[in-house]
Amino acid sequence: TWAGRGPAGPVHCHVGLARRGAWPSKMGKKSKKERKAKGAEKTAAKMEKKVSKRAKREEEDLEALIAEFQTLDAKKTQVIETGCPPPSPRLNASLSAHPEKEELILFGGEYFNGQKTFLYNDLFIYNIRKNSWVKIDIPNPPPRRCAHQAVVVAQGGGQVWVFGGEFASPDGEQFYHYKDLWVLHLASRTWEQIKATGGPSGRSGHRMVLCKRQLMVFGGFHESARDYIYYNDAYAFNLDTFAWVKLAPSGMVPSPRSGCQMAATPEGNVLVYGGYSKQRIKKDVDKGTLHIDMFLLKAEASDKWTWTRLTPSGVKPPPRSGFSVAIGPNNRSLLFGGVHDEEEEERLEGDFFNDIYFYDLVKNRWFLGQLKGPKSEKKKKRRGHGTDHSTTVSPEGSGETPPGPVEIVKEVVAEDGTVMTIKETISCPTVERQSSESEGEEGDATGDEASGQQVEPCPRSNAMLAVKHGMLYVYGGMFEVGDRQFTLNDLYALDLHKMEEWKVLVEMDPKTQEWLEESESDEGEDVEGAEGGEEDEDDDSEEEGSDEEDKEEEEHPALQHGEKYEDYLSRTEQYWVKLARRHLGPDAKEKKAVKVGHAMAKTFYEGSA
Repeated sequence: TWAGRGPAGPVHCHVGLARRGAWPSKMGKKSKKERKAKGAEKTAAKMEKKVSKRAKREEEDLEALIAEFQTLDAKKTQVIETGCPPPSPRLNASLSAHPEKEELILFGGEYFNGQKTFLYNDLFIYNIRKNSWVKIDIPNPPPRRCAHQAVVVAQGGGQVWVFGGEFASPDGEQFYHYKDLWVLHLASRTWEQIKATGGPSGRSGHRMVLCKRQLMVFGGFHESARDYIYYNDAYAFNLDTFAWVKLAPSGMVPSPRSGCQMAATPEGNVLVYGGYSKQRIKKDVDKGTLHIDMFLLKAEASDKWTWTRLTPSGVKPPPRSGFSVAIGPNNRSLLFGGVHDEEEEERLEGDFFNDIYFYDLVKNRWFLGQLKGPKSEKKKKRRGHGTDHSTTVSPEGSGETPPGPVEIVKEVVAEDGTVMTIKETISCPTVERQSSESEGEEGDATGDEASGQQVEPCPRSNAMLAVKHGMLYVYGGMFEVGDRQFTLNDLYALDLHKMEEWKVLVEMDPKTQEWLEESESDEGEDVEGAEGGEEDEDDDSEEEGSDEEDKEEEEHPALQHGEKYEDYLSRTEQYWVKLARRHLGPDAKEKKAVKVGHAMAKTFYEGSA
């Protein structure tokens, strides 16, 4: 996962690193290219010095807060395992598959409620067979963090290695970047800090993978309140000698970035794709870049590495940031979700995704992960029984034309009555087909998706992924509508061998969707609010909020006896559209306000009928 913050808190527009001019790739015109490379290195070194100086002052302030939390953690003297509901909504945590058991391990993460940032260092275990969660309190855990990296190593009963990440002050204005390395011993249920010198500097949004007997770290960023620096350096931690080595690869080095896709190939090389970076254009103005290039870090000898740029074939993912990655079966790395930002007059509008793209590490080829639909549906269509065209994607080899790209709009209603409009594009690979066939199928797909027959995770960024026995698990993440951030705690599973349909293991709970407007007063809230989201909320403010909700609900136009929805909407449409405008804000388009107003009316009608 990767970290991101916007003006009001942790959102997707933050992650990434600045592209600092051209990096040398070939040896032609040596002197000119060498000068260019040295200039870029000097600029980066200068910026790093400047950032680290300012950040050091900020981080000293936060160290006291981190120490306070560690003092509380130090009071734990024994391992306590407690059955619990699903973890609270969060993003930028780590989700790992146990190497020996049918379990998933969730650690850390962050949550932002509109006013405050909450950081976690709690540890949860999900039992796949029982579909149940337990919280495990272990003495002396790593400090609270998000946007770290966690890698599973199948030795000693299973280990989870954690490096880096960040801590933020409750107001989201100051950041502390970790450079510590920890290992969770799953058999003995103990945390151990590994103290080894020569490792990467403090950072978050980096990537770490296991390659043979080494933990490989690449990229990331470090930020202070006013400055930032992003990295394209690579490090290796040897699991046998417990020593860090900074790599000095030759070849075409990727530009600095964070939040990229990173995977180890079967041959022992490392693949890097995409990511996000930003660059300061002028004072207080940053320009973001979505990277779509791919590189291979190749091991030439035990201590010699080379970067080469790859040009993969196939259907590539549309540009995005905030995507999540995992390794699937058959040497395929997969990419899920993410967001593409459009800047409109000093504000960001994000299109969020819930699609899956596979990259074949052996064939150097991208392809879109298409769902074939439930098995029973496929048999019905093959035999020619019935005229139901509800399967979203035709099975391979059926001779039917898959649908073209379709834009779907869905509405999710939070407990406070706010409707979150989710825009989703379902894309298909570019294949040669007659346009009439493509257009004909498109209508069927739209009808099916809009009717909600196909279960799937809503579009999101910063979700947590894990793969166990060919099953992909997706937990949490976030999406935005306007200035509001919607943080999730749902859990979905998809069989990557069959690619038939998503299964909902934990549904999103609307009760967890708290959002406090920036204008609301947060005076009197002390710094301990950074400790956790679900337990440390102010009870009084919650009660006040629920009173307001009750009051608002009482004011909604009541249903008349036996009234049909169409009649109810016709009678009350003006009220609901006006309410929708109030929720969406003054910048919302009329078409959107009408659509959301209708959705709110329908939700109220169905809840009252």
